Amino acid sequence: MACELADLQQQVREALADGRPLRLRGSGAKDFYGEAPAGDLLDTRGYAGVVAYEPTELVITARCGTRLVEIESLLAGSGQMLAFEPPHFGPEATVGGCVAAGLAGPRRAAAGSVRDFVLGVTLIDGHAEVMKFGGQVMKNVAGYDVSRLVCGALGTLGLIAEVSLKVLPRPFEEATLLFHIGEARALEQLNQWGGQPLPLSASAFHDGTLCVRLSGAAAAVCAARQRLGGEPIDAAQAQEFWSGIREQTDPFFDGAETLWRLSLPSVAAPLDLPGRQLVEWGGALRWLKSDAPVGQIRAAATEAGGHATRFRSQERAEGVFQPLPAALLAIHRRLKLALDPKGIFNPGRMYPGL
Repeated sequence: MACELADLQQQVREALADGRPLRLRGSGAKDFYGEAPAGDLLDTRGYAGVVAYEPTELVITARCGTRLVEIESLLAGSGQMLAFEPPHFGPEATVGGCVAAGLAGPRRAAAGSVRDFVLGVTLIDGHAEVMKFGGQVMKNVAGYDVSRLVCGALGTLGLIAEVSLKVLPRPFEEATLLFHIGEARALEQLNQWGGQPLPLSASAFHDGTLCVRLSGAAAAVCAARQRLGGEPIDAAQAQEFWSGIREQTDPFFDGAETLWRLSLPSVAAPLDLPGRQLVEWGGALRWLKSDAPVGQIRAAATEAGGHATRFRSQERAEGVFQPLPAALLAIHRRLKLALDPKGIFNPGRMYPGL
C-alpha cells in the first residue's frame, strides 16, 4: 500500500511515544544478513518511486521502497548503471535496503563501494524528524558525511527515506577471460594486473580457475585481451557467471556450511582454512564455506590484516560481525545515541546494545 513520508514519520513518532523498537524492512531480501531482526515491523515498500532522474547529470533520486530492478531498468534505457553492481538476493529488493546493507557486487574493486556513489539521503531520525544530508550533486561540502555513514549501518541510525545515487555509463564493450592457474599464482597475477592500466572490472578465482572481466571502450578491451591471453568466454555464459557470483546462485555458494565474508588486503597470501574458498576483488574479498570454529577463522583473518563476517549462517550465537576494539565501539555508541537516542531503530542488528 502506497504511503507518504509523513506516514513513515508518524509510525516512528508513535513508536517513540510507546517505547517500541522498530524493525525497518523493505522486501526482506537481506534479513539473513546481520544479527536477527527485532522489533515491530515498519514496512518501507509503500514509500516508492523515482523522485528525479536526469541522465545528463548522472544522478538518480528514489524513495526507499523503490525496487532495484525498476531503477536498473530505467538506467539501462539511457545506457547507464549502478556501477557498484549491487546484489539483489531477490526480485523485490529495494534501494533503501541496498544502501542500508551497503553490499556491492563484482565491480566494486574497480568502480567503488555503495557509499562512494551515495550523494545524499533523506533520513527520519530517532526524534521522528526528517533530515536531509548531502544533495544531488557530485561535490559535497566538507564535514561529517552522514549520507555515507548510513551505508552499511543496517538501519540502526535511522530510516533511509530517500537516496540520491551517482550513476555511470554502461561500458561499450565487455569480455571475460578464463585462466587455469593455482590460487597463489592467481593472487600474484591479479595484484600485478591491478597496478597496470588495464580495464579490469571483476575477478573471481575458485578451484584452479581464474575469471577476469574487462570493461570499457572496444579498443581498450581488445588490446587487453591480446595482452592477457586466456580463454575467452561466450558473452551469455559470462553474464550468467557474473550474475551467479553477485546473487550467490553460483554452485560454490550451495551447501549448509556457514558462508564467511573475509575482507583482506589484496596481497594477503592464500588462507589455510578448512572448507572451500572463492576469491573476488583482486584478492581483497575471500568467500569461505566452512564450519570451522569461529575463533579459528577470525584469527586467520586478523593475522592476514583483515576481518571476517559470518555472512550466511544458521548460528549467530558468537556474533555476525567481528568484535570492535573498545575505542571504535565507543564511537559507534555515540553515533547511535546522537541519531537514535532511544534506540528504536533495528536494535542489535549489528552489535548487541546498539
